[in-house]
Amino acid sequence: MWTIYLKELLELIRDRKTFIFTIVIPVFAMPLIFAAFGMLSSSMFRQAREAEMAYAIFGQEHAPALAQRFAAEPSFKRVALAAPADIRAAIADERIKFALVIPAAAQNTLARREQSQIELHYNSAATIDVTRKRVIAVLAVENNALRQQALADMGLSAPQQRYVLDPVALLDRSTANKREQMGAMMGGMVPYLLLMVCLLAAMYPAIDTGAGEKERGTLETLLLAPVSRTAIVLAKFLMLFTVGLTSALLMIASLGAVLTFGGHLFSGDLAQVVRSINMLDLALLALMLVPTAAIFAAILLAISIYAKSYKEAAGMISPLIIVIILPTMVALLPGVEMNWGWAMVPLTNVALAMKELVKGTMEYRMLSAIMLSSTVTSGLLLAMCRWWFNREQVLFRN
Repeated sequence: MWTIYLKELLELIRDRKTFIFTIVIPVFAMPLIFAAFGMLSSSMFRQAREAEMAYAIFGQEHAPALAQRFAAEPSFKRVALAAPADIRAAIADERIKFALVIPAAAQNTLARREQSQIELHYNSAATIDVTRKRVIAVLAVENNALRQQALADMGLSAPQQRYVLDPVALLDRSTANKREQMGAMMGGMVPYLLLMVCLLAAMYPAIDTGAGEKERGTLETLLLAPVSRTAIVLAKFLMLFTVGLTSALLMIASLGAVLTFGGHLFSGDLAQVVRSINMLDLALLALMLVPTAAIFAAILLAISIYAKSYKEAAGMISPLIIVIILPTMVALLPGVEMNWGWAMVPLTNVALAMKELVKGTMEYRMLSAIMLSSTVTSGLLLAMCRWWFNREQVLFRN
């Protein structure tokens, strides 16, 4: 068995494609992408909040106080347009980001203590609507000033004004620290990356070790060797397990190096999360990948053994990626939290545990249930793969 195992590993080492997917991508590409995305997203959000925004306003004489507030904003720049009919073209040409149209009756309406409406023209086809949020922020200040003035004219004191505006005020007292808050957002990305790397690293070797040997005609020679079929299956399984696990462990080691030596590159709340993740958390992430890599290895080997050719194996394994992603995405759904029930669900339990580790709220007693469930699942899949390999109609479908 070990001779076949070493032979399979040697063939993989000589394959440049396998080397790239096993070593280069986990060690260099993924951590660099992860770090670059974090810094880029932080920078882009900051720029979007602080960038200069050109705007046009019509009817400012009907609400001079509001027009003055927009003019006083340092990040807003007023652009003159001839008429409201030019707004759509100006937004399309990116001369302005938004335009305000104040009706002629606005001042009289406000004077009668009645609600006035102004029009906001902007392009809302954006994933994150920064323009409207920034306009609403300025408008909220003006609305607050108008409310206070109206209540003061009615003879209400400041405490009475607060009562009229909000009889019951809600004071947030979150029990979650910054790591938990940021970890809840980032925690879903970590299992997705690690599990996908573990799967993709073993995918190409799996196709080659089963369907590839059928195409080359070497499978018959291997079956004639004085080795049991169980030993052959175990050797091929261990090779795929080694490749997938090694790739994921290298990525964790690389991420650890980024957190240790590149933590100063992050800023704000993200920096606190990065600094709070310690080596024990990374070690537990690596531990949970052991049975996960075994699950992937057994599934990939069974598919490759069944396929008649390299092309058919690639076509059958590709949809598997979507199937693997779904249990990982379940961990991101609202209401799905780590408990003893979810701890028994393969792949989803690992994704939830990884998210809890990033948040720093992992209940370590559940690790035993997670490892037991994942190990039993991988063992059953390996047994099915062995039974699959012993069937002649599967091995020689041609």
